[in-house]
Amino acid sequence: MTQNTTEIVVGGLVLAVAVGFLVCASQVIGMHSSAGSYPLIASFRSLEGVRVGTDVRLAGVKIGSVKSVDLNTETFRADTVISVKDGIKIPDDSAITIASEGLLGGNFVEIVPGGSPFMFDPSSEIEDTQSAVSLVSLLLKFVSGSGE
Repeated sequence: MTQNTTEIVVGGLVLAVAVGFLVCASQVIGMHSSAGSYPLIASFRSLEGVRVGTDVRLAGVKIGSVKSVDLNTETFRADTVISVKDGIKIPDDSAITIASEGLLGGNFVEIVPGGSPFMFDPSSEIEDTQSAVSLVSLLLKFVSGSGE
């Protein structure tokens, strides 16, 4: 009977550790609830390196994450919904860009604030977008000497 009890205790500990890892992983990749945030919409020509859960940053500080990405079959652009923490108001003339963490780092979404006294309402669309720059296409232009 003691062997059975030991197996149950060890199994319970393994299960508790597995649940702990799942909770931690879901918080790291941004799967926790979006309570306390509001959505903004943007449309990009290219979202290279960005997926659901990617950080949204303002001045280098994480203020939200990418919630959904869909292809618009009429415009052939990537329609993106981001969530921004409540209490962070974004001027309505702000720009949104895809930025890189470095040469080998990943991409993130950066909001460049404007100077307007008016702020985006929830579910507003950010019109001023700048898509991801492909490192491969830049290198090809450099090697070929193309000045376009």
